Amino acid sequence: MAKRRSCGLLLAVSVLLLILQLLPHVAAAAPDEDDAVVETEQFEEEPPKAEELPVTPVKQEEEVEEIVYATPKPPLSSYLSETFDDIVSFGKTWVRSQAKKKEVDAEIAKYDGVWALEEPQVALLKGDRGLVLKSKAKHAAIAASLSRPFKFAAKPFVVQYEVTLQEGQECGGAYIKLLSVVEGKGSELEQFTDRSPYTIMFGPDKCGNDYKLHFIFRHVNPLNGNIEEKHAKRPRDKFEEVFKDKRPHLYTLVLQPDNNYQMSIDHQVINTGHLLEDFSPPVNPEKEISDPEDRKPMEWDEKEKIADPEEKKPEDWDDDAPKKISDEHASIPTGWLEDEPEMIPDPTAVKPDDWDNDMDGEWEAPLINNPDCEGIPGCGPWDRPSIDNPNYRGKWFPKQITNPNYKGQWVPRMMPNPDYFEDLEPFKMTPINGVGFELWSMSSDILFDNILICDSLDDARQFAAETFDLKIAKLEKGKGGMFQNVLEYSNERPWLYAVYVLLAAVPVVVIIMCCCVSSSEKDDDDDSATAAAAARKKTDEPTKDDDPTKD
Repeated sequence: MAKRRSCGLLLAVSVLLLILQLLPHVAAAAPDEDDAVVETEQFEEEPPKAEELPVTPVKQEEEVEEIVYATPKPPLSSYLSETFDDIVSFGKTWVRSQAKKKEVDAEIAKYDGVWALEEPQVALLKGDRGLVLKSKAKHAAIAASLSRPFKFAAKPFVVQYEVTLQEGQECGGAYIKLLSVVEGKGSELEQFTDRSPYTIMFGPDKCGNDYKLHFIFRHVNPLNGNIEEKHAKRPRDKFEEVFKDKRPHLYTLVLQPDNNYQMSIDHQVINTGHLLEDFSPPVNPEKEISDPEDRKPMEWDEKEKIADPEEKKPEDWDDDAPKKISDEHASIPTGWLEDEPEMIPDPTAVKPDDWDNDMDGEWEAPLINNPDCEGIPGCGPWDRPSIDNPNYRGKWFPKQITNPNYKGQWVPRMMPNPDYFEDLEPFKMTPINGVGFELWSMSSDILFDNILICDSLDDARQFAAETFDLKIAKLEKGKGGMFQNVLEYSNERPWLYAVYVLLAAVPVVVIIMCCCVSSSEKDDDDDSATAAAAARKKTDEPTKDDDPTKD
């Protein structure tokens, strides 16, 4: 009994230790509500609404907001900082395209997609608005100028923006274009089309099961000035969910002066690479190319094997012998009725009253199985069954031997590439002076928000912390409880699962030990009782009667 009490005490201590071990992790995983609150600033009254675009008023929620949003100030490193919260500023900055697409039907050539400034369908932050592409199956284009041109020199380039596919995405893009500076021309935003020169195109695109995160830059050939699009390799990680979950997602592209780039979604890096190594077609052409004037010599033999000229087809070889022949030994089965057809007209069928021979043709009764053919081998013409032809050998071919004149696969000689150049600094792209969305989508209500173009990744992260991160905090607030917090905390630190396994093993081991001790004590008691009974039988020692009052 003392051992059992000790076992129970040991089990209780083990469970207590397990709880004490888990408590610090639970506390660390619990969200700190103070971290999600941003200090608000005093704003002036909302300016009058711009007439250029329809505006949906921001709904006021009755409940007290624990996560407070305030329009962030543009970072000092920014060339464009657009939250779409200021209606008047938006009307002065953004211009809808008035152009028409070329080489398309006139009825769909116009950029007549509808843009609106409104709050999200699922309002997360009070006072937060976005730019929404309301229409689908229409060409839509809108653009804005930067506060100053971005010149690719010694500082990194960062573009960051949010996309919410509020109705999901069937087929279409939500990418952004960074418009090029064109010498001798202004921005001409009202003429923005698919042919407007751009330096970089970045963002999500999907049609069917083809999911893309574009990063395309237009490289200028230093020899002749020709421009060629360079496409980044596909992301290494899957990101299909962003097209389905209807949540806000943050897209960030960072280009470094050393030609390295990084693409991320919701702060998670999904693609990295180098401008000189991870683009197709490559930035720099090959140093040597095949000589287009070189021709293969007439006597050049590329056949590695040839037919043996010494081998002759055997005289008894018949190329035309069939693979199957009729079995001449077969005979018609007994009882087969050759004069009886397998199918006969149904004698009970009656011509419909509305049958018109002129319209429907001559009426014929439908066919049924001949009842005279039931229970016999068959009816109608009998054909002999086919069997394998013992003389069939197929088409004859001579055996193949090594070609004594084989010279290998001919390749043209190489020559210096007259178009070769070496650009070791593709980061130094065409300067940017504008940004725009030029889209066609089969889904409506695509919301864009919090566009930032800057030269500081730290500023981009801080800008996201004051905008996108607050939305995610609002979405995640109250979800999952303590268990979800512990799970997320552990997923970020996988080594904790090993600790959990070890801690869980302690009470299991203790329980097993207790069971073994209990079993051993019971066996000892049984052995003692058996020995006492045997001793009484040998000595005729009187046995005490059972107390009837205990029943």
